[in-house]
Amino acid sequence: MFNEISILTFTAASLGFIHTILGPDHYIPFIVMAKARDWSIKKTTLVTTACGVGHVLGSIIIGFIGIGFGIAIDKLEVIESVRGEIAGWLLIGFGLVYMIWGLRQAYKKNPHTHIHLHSNGTMHTHEHIHHMEHAHPHNVEKKSLTPWILFTIFVLGPCEVLIPILMYPAATRNTYALVLATSVFGVITIITMLTIVLTSVYGIKLLLFKKLENYMHIIAGALILLCGMAIKLLGF
Repeated sequence: MFNEISILTFTAASLGFIHTILGPDHYIPFIVMAKARDWSIKKTTLVTTACGVGHVLGSIIIGFIGIGFGIAIDKLEVIESVRGEIAGWLLIGFGLVYMIWGLRQAYKKNPHTHIHLHSNGTMHTHEHIHHMEHAHPHNVEKKSLTPWILFTIFVLGPCEVLIPILMYPAATRNTYALVLATSVFGVITIITMLTIVLTSVYGIKLLLFKKLENYMHIIAGALILLCGMAIKLLGF
């Protein structure tokens, strides 16, 4: 029994690590949004952790419901596949909308030259930035729906590899092994997400060229869009 639990725990840890590494949607959205929205390390950690918990917990609930009602593993995998389709489309939609919004923000921040012709025939030009015309200083932190949107998408995002891990201890009615395996899988998944996200955010701060600052929203939206497309086309 001890050997079986050891093997199951090792398998859960390995799958938690591998499925996170191989799924760019587990970390790219947080990396690019942290940079684009200028999140603090604390906020980046909280958002990533919350989304990771929601991501794993969603599949655990589906798995436990399946176990309770005796639903076959192939049917649970179909449910997870449908959830993956929904999550993929939501990432595509969010990335596209955010990229378009980023284009608008970049246009506002870029200086524009205007030519003015006066009645006496003289002409002059001047530069101005649309964004600066409407900027108002304030000390209140901007409210954003972005973390909640990401959380919703990740709750819907499936962990297909978790279902088989749940099924073995459930079949043997080993509650301890069931709780241990799901806990290890969840913890390793979240730790891996946080490690990649925080390391990448720190690296971007060191390497990112200043000229790209105005285009970070566009880059963020485009990369999230690509993550959604990768889920849809490549099955990540």
